[in-house]
Amino acid sequence: MQYNFSFDSSPFKTLIAFHKIIPAFEKAALSPVDFQAVYARALLDEIKKYPQLIEGVENTDELLGYEPIIRVLLADLFPSSLTHNEIKAVTIPFHLYTFNHTARLEKILNDAGDHFEFSLRDISAETYYILNCCVIISQYYGFKVDAMDAPQFLDIPDKNNIIHHYRVLFNADFMDIIPTERAVHLSEEDIVELIDNFSDIALWKSKFPERSWILKGFAIMTLFDATIENAVSSFKSNLLREKSAIQLAEIETIFRSIYKISDLRIGLTSFEKVRNEYNLRIVEKQLYSHLLYDSTITECEEMLCSDTLESMLTKDEYLVVPDIDKMPITDPKQAYFIHKLKQQQVKSFIFVPLIEGGKVLGLLEMSSSRVRELNSVNANKLNFVLPFIKDKVSKAFSETENQIEAVIQKEYTSIHPSVKWRFQEEAVRFLNDRAFGKDYALQEIVFDHVYPLYGQIDVQGSSESRNQAIRQDLFNQNNELITLFTAVNQTQKLPLFEQKIFDLERNLAALQHALLTDTEQQMLDYFHADIHPILENFRKSTRDAHIVDAIDRYFERINAAIGGFYEARRDYDSSITLINKKLVALLDEKQVEAQEYFPHYYERYKTDGIEHNMYIGASIAPDRNFELYYLRNLRLWQLQVMCAMEHEFKLLQPSLPHQLEVTSLVLVFATPISIRFRMDEKQFDIDGSYNVRYEIAKKRIDKAKIKGKSERITQKGKLVIVYSTIHEETEYLGYIKLLQHKGLLEADIEQFEVEDLQGLIGLKAIRVGFTFQQVEVLNHIH
Repeated sequence: MQYNFSFDSSPFKTLIAFHKIIPAFEKAALSPVDFQAVYARALLDEIKKYPQLIEGVENTDELLGYEPIIRVLLADLFPSSLTHNEIKAVTIPFHLYTFNHTARLEKILNDAGDHFEFSLRDISAETYYILNCCVIISQYYGFKVDAMDAPQFLDIPDKNNIIHHYRVLFNADFMDIIPTERAVHLSEEDIVELIDNFSDIALWKSKFPERSWILKGFAIMTLFDATIENAVSSFKSNLLREKSAIQLAEIETIFRSIYKISDLRIGLTSFEKVRNEYNLRIVEKQLYSHLLYDSTITECEEMLCSDTLESMLTKDEYLVVPDIDKMPITDPKQAYFIHKLKQQQVKSFIFVPLIEGGKVLGLLEMSSSRVRELNSVNANKLNFVLPFIKDKVSKAFSETENQIEAVIQKEYTSIHPSVKWRFQEEAVRFLNDRAFGKDYALQEIVFDHVYPLYGQIDVQGSSESRNQAIRQDLFNQNNELITLFTAVNQTQKLPLFEQKIFDLERNLAALQHALLTDTEQQMLDYFHADIHPILENFRKSTRDAHIVDAIDRYFERINAAIGGFYEARRDYDSSITLINKKLVALLDEKQVEAQEYFPHYYERYKTDGIEHNMYIGASIAPDRNFELYYLRNLRLWQLQVMCAMEHEFKLLQPSLPHQLEVTSLVLVFATPISIRFRMDEKQFDIDGSYNVRYEIAKKRIDKAKIKGKSERITQKGKLVIVYSTIHEETEYLGYIKLLQHKGLLEADIEQFEVEDLQGLIGLKAIRVGFTFQQVEVLNHIH
């Protein structure tokens, strides 16, 4: 069998000739060893009959008639004792016209099939032409050219279509390179120019015109099976590509080459162990997983807790099963796991725990549909590639954790833009010191001498409103059940039904009084244990369609999560959600504008209403010149926004499913304080024992009463401003006059002292009503 591969364009006119082995035979003919001399003389006499083989054959088809004599001539170079071991052939470099194959090469080519063609990996027509030119520079001109040292590979499939990778070596000792009259003589400067411009094909062709040189002789091509080494190299390249996903299809092809198993299936299940439980992690969504196959995430996590898999993960050992039908079953979870693999036609498999630095990353899964294809012996091949898999999965985990952290930062503990610069500054210090091998402990983030502002719009009597909604749902449910059992008792009179009606009427009586903490749960438990089973049984046994329909309608009203009616409560919860959503949107929108005045820290919370904190001072924006009028400006802005939020609530109130009222409060604290970022809680908090007084005030002031009275300081439709000093009173009365002039606040103003609270004595308050006129809140303060 002969194979040919060559691009159409080449600087060579090729002549296959055997003239360079004649001197070796002539020397052997003079040997004192008779049989060696006789054999050499006989070969010389025989080769004289074929002058074409000495002068050179250009048409390769003519070589077919010379195969017997060529085989004899090359017997010393192709010893028969090595023909089943060596992978060799006669060739012309880069042309890959081959003949005189060893038996092993012949078998490899037969297994590759009739459609296989030789093709050197990653060689284009231009590269092929330039490599031929490099042969001339190296062999004829004597210049060392590094391009000739680059490894060449042939990729040849076997009968199972598994790709084998062969390193190609050429022995060109039996070749002559001869210039023709068309050859261009090259100076040293020409060669240097060519070496400096490897990719300039036009330059190379100008120095080496097509067929301007004769390549006469033959070369010996030797192949070395480098499948495992090449596959490992490709595998590393695949995994180490920056920002690339794990491509299991490519990895599967590589593993099939390493293991020589045509149906080898690769899977990866990624998870981590948290609080002694395995939690699935989808680090790459396109990855195949034997465990996740046709399973829910919960089922997969349960399988991971089987004795077999848990032991493998704990001991960091391979799980090698050459015959799945002979694997002993120790627990039901393992049986489910084996059943899951059999559904995927698995007969033998290897599961490998991926554990890096004591952290469980997941499982690498290998399976075959044939018994003993995977076993304890070939499992050791994984030692070459496992470190790279762990590294890639670890990086994928890190990228996922970064994405999770980004979500947390955005949705839960976002660093406000006004202070982000300080966190970045600290991170740069940490990274810089670490780069130089220094130990650097992250410093706490503290902003000193900042002025706090606090405000809230709270749903008035939220606890009472919620209890009233609960009471209403329980009242409606008991009434509905009394109606049902009255109808049932008329159909089938049983003393038990009268007892249930009596119990339900007692429930109604109890609901007329204050709702105790356990009243709701006691009634729901009673419905679930004593009432619902009777209704469900009666629904199945009765033939009264009206009663069946009534029972069906009752159960349709049951909320699955609560186990009871959830109608009044749904209206209450929806109303709270609508209020919070509307007011937060307005506050956040206005805050964008406020930041333009002077950067300040801002945070807000949703409770039964909206609370917001702001801190302003020079330490938050050190590149800006802070003056106290920026604080006063922010205080006035805050009052205007409180008016706007109350106005927005009044517009929303008629559409609320559950009618609610809100109260508004602003706490004034003139003394500057310090705030510190708590790393454990991922939020800012008041720093210093004295400053705690401000935090206590925030928590207690909304429930406070007017000193000497039972009346709370907060009232619906009114703004309350709590303060301590005469200077604060004067400042805020001035703001109130401006807002009255704008038509946002009523004319009447109340002033009173606040009752003494624990740790808070001497507080005063101003209370003024909102006008709720259809007026536009000014967007800018002049």
